Parts: sequence; structure tokens; C-alpha cells
Amino acid sequence: MENVEKKQLTFRGKTIEELQKLDVRESAKYFKSRQRRAVLRQFQEIENFIKRAQVKLSKNKPIKTHFRELVIVPQMVGMKLQIYNGKTFVPVEITGEMLGHRFGEFSPTRTKVKHGSAGVGATRGTKHKAKK
Repeated sequence: MENVEKKQLTFRGKTIEELQKLDVRESAKYFKSRQRRAVLRQFQEIENFIKRAQVKLSKNKPIKTHFRELVIVPQMVGMKLQIYNGKTFVPVEITGEMLGHRFGEFSPTRTKVKHGSAGVGATRGTKHKAKK
């Protein structure tokens, strides 16, 4: 077998490493307009979050957050977060494909409904059996 070379992930023509070297506001230039505006409005919150996250990473503590509206920037790639969904903290690892998305997209607040089986008397067949 030949050595299969791992394909380098790029985002708008730049590699993730190149984007990580940029400032948060400079990396916002590569996002679509809605994400770019959100990053430029929230850049202070994003920078503070990254600083706090790096401190917790150095102490080997899990990074738990309620910030569902933060846009994922290149400096966050590789972090392992726990994002609150209103009930529990959902573990998420940030990858390069998530750039430009928000935290909340990866921590769904609604789950699929799991219906149980029908109770006694709920269907005609069980009513018949109950009379005996």
C-alpha cells in the first residue's frame, strides 16, 4: 500500500494554521457577512473566552460554557468544550469544518420524542383483555 497523504483542510483558500496566526478580527474577513458581523460585534467576548479556555486547558479542567451564540473562530479549533443545552452540558470537540458556525448548533436543545408502549385500556385489544 502507498502512503496516503492526509488532505490539508482549507477555509476560503487559507489553511487553519494560517488563520490561527491572525487576530480574531482579521480572521473574520474570511467569514460570510452574517458571521463576520457577529464576530466583529463580539470580538471582545470571543477573545476573553479564548483566554479563559486556555487557562482551564492548562489546568486540565473541562471548559463548560453557556455561550451558545459565540461564532467559532480559528483559534478555537482543537478545543474540547461542554456546551449547555438548557438541561445538560453536551461535549463537543471543535474541528475545522465548524468555522463560522455558532456553539449552539452543536448542542441541540430539543431531543427526539421517544414514545413508550400503550398502557392497559389505551387500545381496544387491551380493553377486551382487561374485562376477563
